[in-house]
Amino acid sequence: MANDLQVLNALDVAKTQLYHFTAIVIAGMGFFTDAYDLFCISMVTKLLGRIYYHHDNALKPGSLPPNVSAAVNGVAFCGTLAGQLFFGWLGDKMGRKKVYGMTLMIMVICSIASGLSFGHTPKSVMTTLCFFRFWLGFGIGGDYPLSATIMSEYANKKTRGAFIAAVFAMQGFGILAGGMVAIIVSSAFKGAFPAPAYEVDALASTVSQADFVWRIILMFGAIPAGLTYYWRMKMPETARYTALVAKNLKQAANDMSKVLQVEIEAEPEKVAAISVANGANEFGLFSKEFLRRHGLHLLGTASTWFLLDIAFYSQNLFQKDIFSAIGWIPPAQTMNALEEVYKIARAQTLIALCSTVPGYWFTVAFIDRIGRFAIQLMGFFFMTVFMFALALPYHHWTLKDNRIGFVVMYSLTFFFANFGPNATTFVVPAEIFPARLRSTCHGISAAAGKAGAMVGAFGFLYAAQPTDPKKTDAGYPAGIGVRNSLIVLGCVNFLGMLFTFLVPESKGKSLEEMSRENEGEEETVAEMRATSGRTVLFKF
Repeated sequence: MANDLQVLNALDVAKTQLYHFTAIVIAGMGFFTDAYDLFCISMVTKLLGRIYYHHDNALKPGSLPPNVSAAVNGVAFCGTLAGQLFFGWLGDKMGRKKVYGMTLMIMVICSIASGLSFGHTPKSVMTTLCFFRFWLGFGIGGDYPLSATIMSEYANKKTRGAFIAAVFAMQGFGILAGGMVAIIVSSAFKGAFPAPAYEVDALASTVSQADFVWRIILMFGAIPAGLTYYWRMKMPETARYTALVAKNLKQAANDMSKVLQVEIEAEPEKVAAISVANGANEFGLFSKEFLRRHGLHLLGTASTWFLLDIAFYSQNLFQKDIFSAIGWIPPAQTMNALEEVYKIARAQTLIALCSTVPGYWFTVAFIDRIGRFAIQLMGFFFMTVFMFALALPYHHWTLKDNRIGFVVMYSLTFFFANFGPNATTFVVPAEIFPARLRSTCHGISAAAGKAGAMVGAFGFLYAAQPTDPKKTDAGYPAGIGVRNSLIVLGCVNFLGMLFTFLVPESKGKSLEEMSRENEGEEETVAEMRATSGRTVLFKF
């Protein structure tokens, strides 16, 4: 019944046109901001350590204590997880459009507030920074299920995967922008306020103006989010929510007539049919019927996203530690504070430019040709291979002559993460669940991913420490070392490959076909047609 509706058929077969690209940009700018805000913190944590945790006569520059570093790096993920669950549920209850503006305003306000961080003592600055980054993450979390659901419900079935993947691919530009802003700001301040290396003059190596650098970098994230607020508010509610959940076919037809610029009939006679037919399909998230139809699918989408994010976020957040360990970034004491920010940002921007961004757009190009399942399985497979290739001969890669080879291999793991499960785990949950539970189920899957991100972010902080207690960073216990940490991540990727077999292929199928919203409706429709003209169906 659902895909007999003219308004949904019109969306499924619509040619790619301007409104598709407009929707990609409007939804994608949210992801641009998400990626910028979540990843830019990794470029300023060492600067925060130098500014607020400097110790006189120490051989190395100040660094954030383990508990503070874990909080600063991970608190946004806690907020994101909560936001994904809350706004995912709210998007199904209130509608996608009503909730969409809320998430963006939270992101704008908290991006600015993150840079203000009231107080001047280390404790007060870190406390307020963590407070606002939690709520920033809360807003970012809402963007995941809403953007994916909106794009999937706007798209045609032929190129739906590419459109959803293109929204997610804006993350790559956000990561790239974070690195470029850090490079520009640190270069400008480095040129304006020269300083000696830490080993020459420890106190003078961190100029007082460096306190503005991290604040500017964090606050910049408010700009792209603020620019798209007006356009988000102009977007109509998706036709699938209006027709299938709100059951207002007339409004759905009006909205999509304007968007598609074609005449679409409201089909008021089908309102009653939808109400009756959907009665059999009004099962809830915690019902046996949901478990029968979609239980394994939800397990598949949540588990693969969880496993992927353990590896993906531990790599992304701690690139600087890996680069330092292999000597790609010089020892901290040989640089001043701003030079260290510049070199960390330059290394991360190079990785983003050469592997992260291309990986996302390879997915966009091929997802509707070779399918979600094949891309995800291939991505996990090559991530496993490259992780073990880095880890097993790890000493070989640390030798000076082989360091560029290490970076190339490390970049390839990022490439196949993005031309692989990092994109597909976002796309599939927006396609395979019923309209009234779509945003909620995407939020649950994404929240599982962020739980994995927290495992990666917090766990890798400790795990990657050297096995020799004398060589660890200040305040950290001995860990298992970078080599063993990479072996663990390789095993995690292999598990992701196995759980991928729980996820169905949705290439070329309509959302209603994938979510099985037509199951059990045919009998109802036939009965109504037989009764038509002879019996009054409803009495009010």
